[in-house]
Amino acid sequence: MLIAVLERLLWSSRRPLSPGTRAGVGAAAILLLCLAILEWADGPEPHYIGLMATAPFLAAAFAPWRSVLVAGGLATALGTVFAVMGGARGQTTLLNVIGIALATGLASAAAAVRQKQAERIAELSHLAMIAQQAVLRPLGPTVGGLSIAGRYISATAAADIGGDLFEAVETAYGVRIIVGDVRGKGLEAVRLASIVLGSYRHVAYDRADLRAIVADLDRAVARSVGEEDFVTAVLVEERGGTLTVVNCGHPAPLLLRRGNVIPLEPPAPAPPLGFLPSVKARVERLEPGDRLLIFTDGLAEARRDGRFFPIAERAWRLLGHGTVGDGLASVETALVEWVHGRLDDDIALVLLEYTGPQPGGPMPSWEVGTAPSSARPASEGGGSPPRTPSPGLPPDRPDAGPIQSSGPRSTRTA
Repeated sequence: MLIAVLERLLWSSRRPLSPGTRAGVGAAAILLLCLAILEWADGPEPHYIGLMATAPFLAAAFAPWRSVLVAGGLATALGTVFAVMGGARGQTTLLNVIGIALATGLASAAAAVRQKQAERIAELSHLAMIAQQAVLRPLGPTVGGLSIAGRYISATAAADIGGDLFEAVETAYGVRIIVGDVRGKGLEAVRLASIVLGSYRHVAYDRADLRAIVADLDRAVARSVGEEDFVTAVLVEERGGTLTVVNCGHPAPLLLRRGNVIPLEPPAPAPPLGFLPSVKARVERLEPGDRLLIFTDGLAEARRDGRFFPIAERAWRLLGHGTVGDGLASVETALVEWVHGRLDDDIALVLLEYTGPQPGGPMPSWEVGTAPSSARPASEGGGSPPRTPSPGLPPDRPDAGPIQSSGPRSTRTA
Protein backbone atom coordinates (compact mmCIF):
# COMPACT_ATOMS: atom_id res chain seq x y z
CA MET A 1 0.00 0.00 0.00
CA LEU A 2 2.70 2.48 1.02
CA ILE A 3 4.80 1.61 -2.03
CA ALA A 4 1.81 2.16 -4.33
CA VAL A 5 1.08 5.55 -2.71
CA LEU A 6 4.71 6.62 -3.08
CA GLU A 7 4.79 5.55 -6.73
CA ARG A 8 1.70 7.67 -7.43
CA LEU A 9 3.28 10.65 -5.69
CA LEU A 10 6.56 10.25 -7.60
CA TRP A 11 5.12 9.49 -11.06
CA SER A 12 4.90 13.11 -12.12
CA SER A 13 6.62 12.71 -15.49
CA ARG A 14 4.53 9.75 -16.71
CA ARG A 15 7.70 7.67 -16.81
CA PRO A 16 8.26 4.41 -14.94
CA LEU A 17 10.42 4.64 -11.86
CA SER A 18 14.05 3.66 -12.23
CA PRO A 19 15.31 0.53 -10.44
CA GLY A 20 17.24 2.72 -8.00
CA THR A 21 14.20 4.79 -7.16
CA ARG A 22 12.08 1.67 -6.68
CA ALA A 23 14.74 0.15 -4.41
CA GLY A 24 15.13 3.24 -2.25
CA VAL A 25 11.44 4.05 -1.98
CA GLY A 26 10.52 0.41 -1.40
CA ALA A 27 13.09 0.01 1.36
CA ALA A 28 11.91 3.21 3.06
CA ALA A 29 8.26 2.16 2.78
CA ILE A 30 8.94 -1.28 4.25
CA LEU A 31 10.86 0.28 7.13
CA LEU A 32 8.04 2.74 7.87
CA LEU A 33 5.48 -0.05 7.70
CA CYS A 34 7.45 -2.15 10.20
CA LEU A 35 7.87 0.79 12.56
CA ALA A 36 4.16 1.65 12.28
CA ILE A 37 3.18 -1.92 13.16
CA LEU A 38 5.62 -1.93 16.05
CA GLU A 39 4.35 1.42 17.32
CA TRP A 40 0.73 0.32 17.02
CA ALA A 41 1.37 -2.94 18.87
CA ASP A 42 3.33 -1.21 21.64
CA GLY A 43 0.39 0.79 22.89
CA PRO A 44 -0.96 4.31 22.71
CA GLU A 45 2.14 6.10 23.99
CA PRO A 46 4.72 6.61 21.16
CA HIS A 47 8.20 5.12 21.69
CA TYR A 48 9.61 4.51 18.20
CA ILE A 49 8.90 7.79 16.39
CA GLY A 50 12.60 8.75 16.37
CA LEU A 51 13.50 5.63 14.38
CA MET A 52 11.43 6.90 11.47
CA ALA A 53 14.23 9.40 10.74
CA THR A 54 16.19 6.49 9.24
CA ALA A 55 13.68 6.09 6.39
CA PRO A 56 14.78 9.12 4.31
CA PHE A 57 18.45 8.17 4.77
CA LEU A 58 17.67 4.65 3.56
CA ALA A 59 15.93 6.07 0.50
CA ALA A 60 18.87 8.44 -0.13
CA ALA A 61 21.18 5.48 -0.70
CA PHE A 62 19.40 4.64 -3.97
CA ALA A 63 16.75 7.19 -4.93
CA PRO A 64 17.02 10.80 -6.23
CA TRP A 65 16.45 13.70 -3.88
CA ARG A 66 12.80 14.24 -4.86
CA SER A 67 11.99 10.66 -3.92
CA VAL A 68 13.87 11.08 -0.65
CA LEU A 69 11.88 14.23 0.08
CA VAL A 70 8.62 12.36 -0.46
CA ALA A 71 9.75 9.43 1.71
CA GLY A 72 10.88 11.83 4.44
CA GLY A 73 7.62 13.76 4.23
CA LEU A 74 5.68 10.54 4.67
CA ALA A 75 7.87 9.61 7.67
CA THR A 76 7.28 13.03 9.24
CA ALA A 77 3.53 12.79 8.68
CA LEU A 78 3.43 9.27 10.10
CA GLY A 79 5.41 10.32 13.14
CA THR A 80 3.10 13.28 13.71
CA VAL A 81 0.03 11.05 13.47
CA PHE A 82 1.37 8.65 16.10
CA ALA A 83 2.36 11.55 18.34
CA VAL A 84 -1.15 13.04 18.17
CA MET A 85 -2.88 9.68 18.54
CA GLY A 86 -0.80 8.92 21.60
CA GLY A 87 -1.71 12.22 23.16
CA ALA A 88 1.97 12.99 23.74
CA ARG A 89 2.69 16.53 24.69
CA GLY A 90 6.24 16.11 25.97
CA GLN A 91 9.29 17.84 24.63
CA THR A 92 10.89 14.53 23.62
CA THR A 93 8.11 13.61 21.24
CA LEU A 94 8.19 17.05 19.67
CA LEU A 95 11.95 16.82 19.20
CA ASN A 96 11.55 13.41 17.56
CA VAL A 97 9.11 14.80 14.99
CA ILE A 98 11.39 17.77 14.32
CA GLY A 99 14.31 15.35 14.01
CA ILE A 100 12.49 13.41 11.30
CA ALA A 101 11.98 16.65 9.35
CA LEU A 102 15.65 17.62 9.74
CA ALA A 103 16.75 14.13 8.74
CA THR A 104 14.60 14.46 5.62
CA GLY A 105 16.36 17.67 4.64
CA LEU A 106 19.84 16.22 5.25
CA ALA A 107 19.03 13.01 3.40
CA SER A 108 17.62 14.96 0.44
CA ALA A 109 20.82 17.04 0.24
CA ALA A 110 22.96 13.90 0.39
CA ALA A 111 20.86 12.30 -2.33
CA ALA A 112 21.25 15.39 -4.52
CA VAL A 113 25.06 15.24 -4.18
CA ARG A 114 25.09 11.50 -4.88
CA GLN A 115 22.85 11.92 -7.91
CA LYS A 116 25.10 14.64 -9.33
CA GLN A 117 28.15 12.43 -8.91
CA ALA A 118 26.33 9.50 -10.52
CA GLU A 119 25.40 11.66 -13.51
CA ARG A 120 29.02 12.76 -13.81
CA ILE A 121 30.24 9.17 -13.72
CA ALA A 122 27.66 8.19 -16.33
CA GLU A 123 28.85 11.03 -18.55
CA LEU A 124 32.48 9.97 -18.18
CA SER A 125 31.54 6.35 -18.95
CA HIS A 126 29.75 7.50 -22.08
CA LEU A 127 32.79 9.50 -23.16
CA ALA A 128 35.02 6.48 -22.47
CA MET A 129 32.77 4.33 -24.64
CA ILE A 130 32.99 6.88 -27.46
CA ALA A 131 36.79 6.97 -27.08
CA GLN A 132 36.92 3.18 -27.22
CA GLN A 133 34.85 3.11 -30.39
CA ALA A 134 37.12 5.74 -31.94
CA VAL A 135 40.32 3.87 -31.05
CA LEU A 136 39.09 0.29 -31.47
CA ARG A 137 36.59 0.10 -34.28
CA PRO A 138 34.42 -3.05 -34.43
CA LEU A 139 35.71 -5.78 -36.73
CA GLY A 140 33.75 -7.93 -39.10
CA PRO A 141 31.79 -9.80 -39.88
CA THR A 142 33.81 -10.06 -43.09
CA VAL A 143 36.81 -8.25 -44.54
CA GLY A 144 37.75 -9.28 -48.04
CA GLY A 145 37.76 -13.07 -48.21
CA LEU A 146 37.97 -13.47 -44.44
CA SER A 147 35.37 -13.94 -41.76
CA ILE A 148 36.70 -11.97 -38.81
CA ALA A 149 35.80 -11.01 -35.25
CA GLY A 150 37.60 -8.96 -32.61
CA ARG A 151 37.15 -8.85 -28.86
CA TYR A 152 38.61 -6.65 -26.14
CA ILE A 153 38.61 -8.04 -22.58
CA SER A 154 39.41 -5.40 -19.97
CA ALA A 155 41.06 -6.31 -16.69
CA THR A 156 39.54 -3.20 -15.09
CA ALA A 157 35.84 -3.21 -14.35
CA ALA A 158 35.70 0.60 -14.50
CA ALA A 159 37.23 0.87 -17.99
CA ASP A 160 36.75 -0.92 -21.27
CA ILE A 161 39.85 0.35 -23.00
CA GLY A 162 43.58 0.19 -22.45
CA GLY A 163 46.82 -0.28 -24.34
CA ASP A 164 45.84 -3.32 -26.44
CA LEU A 165 44.85 -2.64 -30.03
CA PHE A 166 43.64 -4.29 -33.23
CA GLU A 167 42.55 -3.26 -36.71
CA ALA A 168 41.77 -4.91 -40.04
CA VAL A 169 41.60 -3.11 -43.39
CA GLU A 170 41.08 -4.20 -46.98
CA THR A 171 43.67 -2.67 -49.30
CA ALA A 172 44.88 -3.09 -52.84
CA TYR A 173 47.54 -5.40 -51.40
CA GLY A 174 45.05 -7.65 -49.65
CA VAL A 175 43.52 -7.77 -46.18
CA ARG A 176 45.89 -6.42 -43.57
CA ILE A 177 45.53 -6.90 -39.82
CA ILE A 178 47.46 -5.57 -36.86
CA VAL A 179 47.25 -6.66 -33.22
CA GLY A 180 49.45 -4.88 -30.68
CA ASP A 181 50.08 -4.31 -27.00
CA VAL A 182 51.41 -1.05 -25.55
CA ARG A 183 53.72 -1.26 -22.57
CA GLY A 184 52.05 0.29 -19.53
CA LYS A 185 48.49 1.15 -18.58
CA GLY A 186 46.16 4.10 -18.21
CA LEU A 187 45.64 7.14 -20.41
CA GLU A 188 49.24 7.17 -21.64
CA ALA A 189 48.83 3.63 -23.01
CA VAL A 190 45.55 4.64 -24.67
CA ARG A 191 47.27 7.64 -26.25
CA LEU A 192 50.08 5.53 -27.70
CA ALA A 193 47.62 2.89 -28.92
CA SER A 194 45.69 5.61 -30.78
CA ILE A 195 48.94 6.87 -32.36
CA VAL A 196 49.87 3.39 -33.59
CA LEU A 197 46.40 2.74 -34.98
CA GLY A 198 46.23 6.15 -36.63
CA SER A 199 49.59 5.60 -38.34
CA TYR A 200 48.64 2.07 -39.36
CA ARG A 201 45.33 3.14 -40.88
CA HIS A 202 47.27 5.55 -43.04
CA VAL A 203 50.29 3.53 -44.18
CA ALA A 204 48.51 0.17 -44.58
CA TYR A 205 46.95 1.46 -47.80
CA ASP A 206 50.19 2.92 -49.21
CA ARG A 207 52.99 0.50 -48.44
CA ALA A 208 53.39 -2.57 -50.62
CA ASP A 209 55.45 -4.49 -48.05
CA LEU A 210 54.59 -5.27 -44.46
CA ARG A 211 58.12 -4.55 -43.31
CA ALA A 212 57.86 -1.06 -44.71
CA ILE A 213 54.75 -0.61 -42.55
CA VAL A 214 56.76 -1.83 -39.55
CA ALA A 215 59.43 0.79 -40.29
CA ASP A 216 56.81 3.55 -40.45
CA LEU A 217 55.15 2.43 -37.22
CA ASP A 218 58.51 2.18 -35.48
CA ARG A 219 59.27 5.80 -36.32
CA ALA A 220 55.80 6.86 -35.10
CA VAL A 221 56.35 5.07 -31.78
CA ALA A 222 59.88 6.42 -31.37
CA ARG A 223 58.64 10.00 -31.77
CA SER A 224 55.91 9.55 -29.16
CA VAL A 225 57.34 7.58 -26.23
CA GLY A 226 60.11 7.60 -23.67
CA GLU A 227 63.28 5.57 -23.71
CA GLU A 228 61.74 2.49 -22.07
CA ASP A 229 58.36 2.48 -23.79
CA PHE A 230 57.52 0.19 -26.68
CA VAL A 231 54.72 -1.60 -28.50
CA THR A 232 54.71 -5.29 -29.35
CA ALA A 233 52.83 -6.03 -32.55
CA VAL A 234 52.09 -8.67 -35.14
CA LEU A 235 51.06 -7.72 -38.69
CA VAL A 236 49.21 -10.17 -40.94
CA GLU A 237 48.41 -9.94 -44.63
CA GLU A 238 46.08 -12.31 -46.51
CA ARG A 239 46.35 -12.00 -50.27
CA GLY A 240 44.95 -14.50 -52.70
CA GLY A 241 45.14 -17.30 -50.13
CA THR A 242 48.70 -16.49 -49.12
CA LEU A 243 49.29 -15.46 -45.51
CA THR A 244 52.24 -13.26 -44.57
CA VAL A 245 53.09 -12.64 -40.92
CA VAL A 246 55.67 -10.28 -39.44
CA ASN A 247 56.21 -10.24 -35.70
CA CYS A 248 57.69 -7.53 -33.48
CA GLY A 249 58.17 -9.10 -30.06
CA HIS A 250 54.57 -10.33 -29.93
CA PRO A 251 53.08 -13.76 -29.06
CA ALA A 252 52.96 -15.96 -32.14
CA PRO A 253 49.51 -16.32 -33.80
CA LEU A 254 47.93 -19.76 -33.79
CA LEU A 255 46.89 -21.37 -37.09
CA LEU A 256 44.04 -23.85 -36.69
CA ARG A 257 43.87 -26.41 -39.50
CA ARG A 258 41.97 -29.71 -39.56
CA GLY A 259 42.15 -30.21 -35.79
CA ASN A 260 45.78 -29.12 -35.48
CA VAL A 261 47.09 -25.96 -33.85
CA ILE A 262 50.25 -24.51 -35.42
CA PRO A 263 52.07 -21.60 -33.72
CA LEU A 264 53.33 -19.28 -36.47
CA GLU A 265 56.67 -18.44 -34.91
CA PRO A 266 58.74 -15.88 -36.84
CA PRO A 267 61.84 -17.05 -38.76
CA ALA A 268 63.93 -14.83 -36.48
CA PRO A 269 63.04 -12.92 -33.31
CA ALA A 270 62.62 -9.16 -33.56
CA PRO A 271 62.26 -6.47 -30.87
CA PRO A 272 59.06 -4.46 -30.38
CA LEU A 273 58.17 -1.24 -32.15
CA GLY A 274 60.28 1.54 -30.71
CA PHE A 275 63.48 -0.54 -30.68
CA LEU A 276 64.39 -0.60 -34.38
CA PRO A 277 62.84 -3.99 -35.25
CA SER A 278 64.43 -5.84 -38.14
CA VAL A 279 61.74 -8.32 -39.12
CA LYS A 280 61.57 -11.32 -41.42
CA ALA A 281 58.28 -12.50 -42.83
CA ARG A 282 56.76 -15.93 -42.38
CA VAL A 283 54.67 -17.06 -45.34
CA GLU A 284 51.96 -19.74 -45.29
CA ARG A 285 49.54 -20.99 -47.92
CA LEU A 286 45.99 -20.98 -46.54
CA GLU A 287 43.34 -23.63 -47.09
CA PRO A 288 39.58 -22.93 -46.98
CA GLY A 289 38.40 -23.38 -43.40
CA ASP A 290 41.72 -22.39 -41.82
CA ARG A 291 41.40 -20.15 -38.78
CA LEU A 292 43.97 -17.83 -37.27
CA LEU A 293 43.92 -16.58 -33.68
CA ILE A 294 45.91 -13.42 -32.93
CA PHE A 295 46.10 -12.36 -29.31
CA THR A 296 48.02 -10.21 -26.84
CA ASP A 297 50.10 -11.53 -23.97
CA GLY A 298 47.28 -11.02 -21.48
CA LEU A 299 45.87 -14.32 -22.77
CA ALA A 300 49.17 -16.18 -22.75
CA GLU A 301 50.04 -14.97 -19.25
CA ALA A 302 46.65 -15.47 -17.58
CA ARG A 303 47.14 -17.90 -14.73
CA ARG A 304 45.64 -19.53 -11.68
CA ASP A 305 47.66 -21.22 -8.94
CA GLY A 306 50.80 -20.60 -11.01
CA ARG A 307 49.45 -22.41 -14.10
CA PHE A 308 49.08 -20.49 -17.35
CA PHE A 309 45.92 -20.69 -19.42
CA PRO A 310 46.56 -23.54 -21.92
CA ILE A 311 45.46 -21.69 -25.03
CA ALA A 312 47.45 -23.82 -27.47
CA GLU A 313 46.06 -27.08 -26.04
CA ARG A 314 42.45 -25.85 -25.94
CA ALA A 315 42.43 -23.63 -29.03
CA TRP A 316 40.83 -26.11 -31.43
CA ARG A 317 38.15 -27.20 -28.98
CA LEU A 318 37.25 -23.58 -28.23
CA LEU A 319 37.71 -22.00 -31.65
CA GLY A 320 37.30 -24.74 -34.22
CA HIS A 321 33.50 -24.71 -34.37
CA GLY A 322 30.68 -22.23 -34.88
CA THR A 323 31.27 -18.71 -36.15
CA VAL A 324 34.42 -16.75 -35.39
CA GLY A 325 32.39 -14.60 -32.99
CA ASP A 326 31.20 -17.72 -31.18
CA GLY A 327 34.78 -18.90 -30.91
CA LEU A 328 35.98 -15.71 -29.22
CA ALA A 329 33.03 -15.84 -26.82
CA SER A 330 34.03 -19.40 -25.90
CA VAL A 331 37.61 -18.33 -25.26
CA GLU A 332 36.51 -15.47 -23.02
CA THR A 333 34.19 -17.73 -21.03
CA ALA A 334 36.89 -20.37 -20.55
CA LEU A 335 39.47 -17.73 -19.62
CA VAL A 336 37.30 -16.01 -17.02
CA GLU A 337 36.51 -19.40 -15.50
CA TRP A 338 40.19 -20.31 -15.45
CA VAL A 339 41.28 -17.16 -13.58
CA HIS A 340 38.15 -17.10 -11.38
CA GLY A 341 37.14 -13.74 -12.82
CA ARG A 342 40.38 -11.94 -11.91
CA LEU A 343 42.47 -10.79 -14.87
CA ASP A 344 45.84 -9.09 -14.41
CA ASP A 345 46.09 -7.59 -17.90
CA ASP A 346 43.86 -6.47 -20.75
CA ILE A 347 43.46 -8.85 -23.68
CA ALA A 348 42.84 -8.21 -27.36
CA LEU A 349 41.66 -11.14 -29.49
CA VAL A 350 41.19 -11.39 -33.25
CA LEU A 351 39.96 -14.59 -34.90
CA LEU A 352 39.74 -14.90 -38.66
CA GLU A 353 38.69 -17.68 -41.00
CA TYR A 354 39.79 -18.05 -44.61
CA THR A 355 36.69 -18.86 -46.62
CA GLY A 356 38.45 -19.37 -49.96
CA PRO A 357 39.58 -17.22 -52.89
CA GLN A 358 37.31 -14.42 -54.05
CA PRO A 359 36.37 -14.61 -57.73
CA GLY A 360 37.74 -11.53 -59.43
CA GLY A 361 39.43 -10.35 -56.25
CA PRO A 362 42.98 -8.99 -56.04
CA MET A 363 45.74 -11.54 -56.48
CA PRO A 364 49.29 -11.26 -55.25
CA SER A 365 52.20 -10.65 -57.59
CA TRP A 366 53.95 -13.53 -55.88
CA GLU A 367 52.84 -16.99 -54.80
CA VAL A 368 54.43 -19.60 -52.60
CA GLY A 369 56.29 -21.98 -54.88
CA THR A 370 55.70 -19.99 -58.06
CA ALA A 371 57.68 -17.42 -59.97
CA PRO A 372 56.61 -13.80 -59.61
CA SER A 373 56.01 -13.53 -63.35
CA SER A 374 53.30 -16.19 -63.27
CA ALA A 375 50.87 -14.09 -61.23
CA ARG A 376 48.77 -11.23 -62.44
CA PRO A 377 48.91 -7.77 -60.83
CA ALA A 378 46.47 -6.78 -58.13
CA SER A 379 44.80 -4.15 -60.31
CA GLU A 380 43.32 -6.80 -62.65
CA GLY A 381 40.74 -7.75 -60.02
CA GLY A 382 39.03 -4.39 -60.19
CA GLY A 383 40.89 -2.87 -57.22
CA SER A 384 42.84 0.34 -57.44
CA PRO A 385 46.47 -0.12 -58.52
CA PRO A 386 48.99 -0.10 -55.68
CA ARG A 387 51.06 3.00 -55.15
CA THR A 388 54.70 2.93 -55.94
CA PRO A 389 56.61 2.11 -52.78
CA SER A 390 59.39 4.26 -51.43
CA PRO A 391 62.76 3.94 -53.17
CA GLY A 392 64.80 1.02 -51.96
CA LEU A 393 61.83 -1.09 -50.85
CA PRO A 394 60.98 -4.27 -52.76
CA PRO A 395 57.49 -3.93 -54.28
CA ASP A 396 55.76 -7.13 -53.24
CA ARG A 397 58.38 -9.61 -52.07
CA PRO A 398 57.98 -10.57 -48.42
CA ASP A 399 60.89 -12.96 -48.69
CA ALA A 400 63.37 -10.20 -49.41
CA GLY A 401 65.91 -9.00 -46.86
CA PRO A 402 64.91 -7.26 -43.63
CA ILE A 403 63.91 -3.62 -43.65
CA GLN A 404 65.00 -1.36 -40.84
CA SER A 405 63.75 2.00 -39.69
CA SER A 406 65.71 4.96 -40.94
CA GLY A 407 66.79 8.08 -39.11
CA PRO A 408 69.00 8.69 -36.10
CA ARG A 409 68.02 6.54 -33.12
CA SER A 410 71.34 6.42 -31.26
CA THR A 411 69.63 6.52 -27.87
CA ARG A 412 67.72 3.30 -28.47
CA THR A 413 69.17 -0.16 -28.64
CA ALA A 414 67.42 -3.32 -29.73
